[in-house]
Amino acid sequence: MSCFEGLILKGVGGFYTVLPDGRGPVVCRPRGRLRLEGVKPLPGDRVSCTHLSDGTGRIDEIHPRKNVFTRPPVANMETLILVASAANPKSDPFMIDRMTVLAELHGLQVIICINKIDLQPAAALADIYRKTGYVTLCVSAETGEGIPELRAAAAGQVAAVIGHSGVGKSSLLNCLCPGSALETGEVSRRGGRGRHTTRHVELVPMGDHAWAADTPGFSSFEPERVEALSPESLKSYFREFIPYEDRCRFTGCLHLGITGCAVREAVARGDIAESRFENYKRLVENVRNV
Repeated sequence: MSCFEGLILKGVGGFYTVLPDGRGPVVCRPRGRLRLEGVKPLPGDRVSCTHLSDGTGRIDEIHPRKNVFTRPPVANMETLILVASAANPKSDPFMIDRMTVLAELHGLQVIICINKIDLQPAAALADIYRKTGYVTLCVSAETGEGIPELRAAAAGQVAAVIGHSGVGKSSLLNCLCPGSALETGEVSRRGGRGRHTTRHVELVPMGDHAWAADTPGFSSFEPERVEALSPESLKSYFREFIPYEDRCRFTGCLHLGITGCAVREAVARGDIAESRFENYKRLVENVRNV
């Protein structure tokens, strides 16, 4: 028996596909000690394994994690590729902003990817997020426009790809990851919603030493973590507010009052997108009512 280290690509039914460094994937099961300790391997985990005589492997140890999500179950993400759409179904900026807060909370880089520009121009939506400093790209999974720029922005990263149902997330991943053949779904004409096609988390290669974690839809991506924040901490996750913090008249300003608030003045000038500010206020109300 020989030992190896590798990356967990997916786990289904207690079996985990592990990619060793420089070799082909090996199907592994965790050793009994891990199960007894209640430690569950996750896609994205770096692990130490042992080759078994039947060609399979055993996961012996899970390396320390940078971060971990429970819904969807995935570990060690570095970047959040947030897929939105300006066409059917049109993305709700509030959902986008809640996800950027979650990304900031976990220390993830953010790439805003607005898909379906072959159906509907996305300049107005893109402008909102370019003002924040997030990498914001307009793409089309149908025509390939913007895909090289997206691949370049994600180079070298392990990225969670999320987006609400119907925005073309799986189609986009099929462009980024040739050969992955991920299942795609149609958008309902009646409700303007897509059918969920992702059933488990799986890491697929994007090239340039990058991996994409195909994850379930928007609503399952740990919304409770955002609602558990305090209003005082929530404002620090809106990155465009930070340069104005020291300019507010009152110490500890939550940017909800009218007098002497530098953030409100920046919104009035157009330096901060009004929709971002309104969604911040909505999130403050949400956390206060939890």
